[in-house]
Amino acid sequence: MTITLGVMGCGLIGGSLALALRHAGVVGHVVGYSPNPASVEQALARGVIDEAAGTAQDAARGVDVLVIAVPVAATRSCLEQAVDVVQPHTLVMDVGSTKMQVVQAARETLGDKIHQFVPAHPIAGKEHSGVAHAQADLFVGRRVVMTPLDGQDPQWGQRASALWEATGARVCTLSAQEHDEALAAVSHLPHLLAYAYMQAVGGHARAQQHLSLAGSGFRDFTRIAAADAAVWRDIFLSNPAAVSEQLRAFRLALSNLEQLINSGQADVLSTQLQAAAQLRRQWGQIPESPETSEEPGS
Repeated sequence: MTITLGVMGCGLIGGSLALALRHAGVVGHVVGYSPNPASVEQALARGVIDEAAGTAQDAARGVDVLVIAVPVAATRSCLEQAVDVVQPHTLVMDVGSTKMQVVQAARETLGDKIHQFVPAHPIAGKEHSGVAHAQADLFVGRRVVMTPLDGQDPQWGQRASALWEATGARVCTLSAQEHDEALAAVSHLPHLLAYAYMQAVGGHARAQQHLSLAGSGFRDFTRIAAADAAVWRDIFLSNPAAVSEQLRAFRLALSNLEQLINSGQADVLSTQLQAAAQLRRQWGQIPESPETSEEPGS
């Protein structure tokens, strides 16, 4: 038996999820909405969706599963528009990169339908956004973190987990706070540093000369600075406490290295650099790490 899927946000993640579930034979009909008409037209042309919804509410009307695939800052508005038409059997999920703000918005908008909401975050993506880059295998081998609500009937989490597993993803469960703290460390901070580094390089009086000499190290370190700035602005603003805590830890580490360099403490500096390099190599050898997969990185 196939289901009807409603997608609010016809972009990379929403589009890829629709393609993946269709490819798995789980979804038979997809209704999509985006405030950008061009995105909906492209989603139709690519076969990502079967029907274009005129409003966000229309995308939620009568579907079996509703996926909210919009920037975190827009999640509340989508929930507000969906709540009146969501049926008692409808599973509602989001795909936002932070969870505490999303959970708060859901509790304040969904009322007695809050038990139907299962927050999720697929740790997969590309530096290029938009439905043009959506692909059915985007989630294969990737982590999807679900953050079920306290006291929620397990059936809702089980339904959500089954859908994500059908895409080839590996599902794990954390609390919303645990999720936001972990992602601040391994995703949000790296992106913020990449943006800050590009600002610093670009602001130098001889920036163009410096950039003309950049090689593979520069390319690898700055790749994620090409990501959608509006998306990452919203992520940083939706997780300020955890991002700030990680920034404090980074400043301490950076200050320590700076002191070792300025004081010429070669042996201590070498030991600390070797420890960091070993930790990085160990992570790269983990079978489930993105580095050991041929799938797109997050």
